[in-house]
Amino acid sequence: MRRPLVLRAKTIMVQGTASDVGKSVLTAALCRIFYQDGWRVAPYKSQNMALNSYVTACGKEIGRAQGMQAEACGIEATTDMNPILLKPTRDMTAQIVVHGVPHEEMSARRYREDYLPLAAGIVREALDRLGAAYDLVVIEGAGSPAEINLKSRDIVNMRVAEWADAPVLLAADIDRGGVFAAIVGTLELLEPHERRRIKGFLINKFRGDLSLLQPGLDWLEQRTGIPVLGVIPHLAGLDIEAEDSVVLDKRSRGHNARSAGKELDVAVIRLPRISNFTDFDPLESEPDVGVRFVQEASDLGEPDIVVLPGSKNTLEDLAHLYDSGLARAITEAVAGGSRLVGICGGYQMLGVRLKDPEQVESLLEEVDGLGLLPLETTFYRHKKTVRAAGTSVSRHRRWQEWQGAPIEGYEIHMGQTTWLTPQAAPLFELNGGTDGAISEDGLVWGTYLHGVFHNDAFRRSWLNEVRSAKGLPPVTEVVSFHSRKTAAFDRLADHVRAHVDMAKLYDIIGMGAVKTSL
Repeated sequence: MRRPLVLRAKTIMVQGTASDVGKSVLTAALCRIFYQDGWRVAPYKSQNMALNSYVTACGKEIGRAQGMQAEACGIEATTDMNPILLKPTRDMTAQIVVHGVPHEEMSARRYREDYLPLAAGIVREALDRLGAAYDLVVIEGAGSPAEINLKSRDIVNMRVAEWADAPVLLAADIDRGGVFAAIVGTLELLEPHERRRIKGFLINKFRGDLSLLQPGLDWLEQRTGIPVLGVIPHLAGLDIEAEDSVVLDKRSRGHNARSAGKELDVAVIRLPRISNFTDFDPLESEPDVGVRFVQEASDLGEPDIVVLPGSKNTLEDLAHLYDSGLARAITEAVAGGSRLVGICGGYQMLGVRLKDPEQVESLLEEVDGLGLLPLETTFYRHKKTVRAAGTSVSRHRRWQEWQGAPIEGYEIHMGQTTWLTPQAAPLFELNGGTDGAISEDGLVWGTYLHGVFHNDAFRRSWLNEVRSAKGLPPVTEVVSFHSRKTAAFDRLADHVRAHVDMAKLYDIIGMGAVKTSL
């Protein structure tokens, strides 16, 4: 066994009995609590698998969860917080992103057999740098530490805990059922030295009367000798960005926004390889907007706005639109007056054709686009990842109100898009270049800019233009999405703090007294 890293920081690690038990959110909550208590704290996840990514200030790509957790810590995210990101491109194949830069596309077997031995050094060095810069590093595991078939080359769970000499909190989701079996079963599958690292349990998403659960908690502590540090009730309406698209599966597929009293119905197309779906969180924050994710053509209906989101495999997702009948349903909706917005991969789909001669993204070399904008996209091996800022420059009559308005976000895409007509005019000037396109009638527009709806004034002005076309009065209040996010971090931290024995947790970490000022 290799020696532990030379860390000056204290460490604590959150592992789970399974995927989707709330590790990312619990990690964010702890990050925020420690930040509130005055510590210089940073998040860390050695290897993440996600299509919802985050672009750092220096234009590098990491998992969205670590970007969100860094915001909870009040710091800028760096690639050391997530040195390896796996982005699935097709079945059993993923793009390997190392310190924010695409390295290579590999099969699962090749990654495990050839690359993981090299990856261990990369993740250890990143963790060591964080340990030298902060008081505390909150480490998030992945999946379960009891995956027997994966343990021999583990770089995400117990081996990371050993390298960092980190005490481990084991989180379990009681909402799934069988929480005691999940916890005890996980412990039984760990090696003795691994089991000794687990210093407390967190039971997450509890609903009900705690007194009825107490006999089980007493049994669990007696059975394992490990304390239950907290039973955390389910927290509804949490405005924290999700990373895993599994959250979309929990949303009602056919829900009609108008039935919930919303005046604007937004239908986001649930692509098989959807990425960066957090682009639409600000729309959900608006009081007059209902957002639903649509997978079937029969569920689309006649929304006010249809959105084509980003995709990790644009050509194959476009082929899916045709095969499923969604392409026809979308074009019929636009013909009936619906607005259509394409973001990144969705923007590429709005064009006349998409070409991938080197099979960068797909085995498909060319696919016809929806033909709603005079564009052509060709995919190359270079990937653009950059934060972008500029102004709205479109002179279209529907966009005149916010001409010159500041705009910012980030780009993260393969492919270059060119106009097929000479009279084309862009939507935005960004970083000295131009971006985006709009149809002559203004009903269809697209952009490479992720986060376009995070711009509060632009979002509200555009939604008011849609309202005006429907004969509805404008909404005058401008929602600050940043303020909502800050409040959400504090709400989450207060909730977890109220249900976790923080004094015992600080004792486990070995940090002693809590700092009292930032």
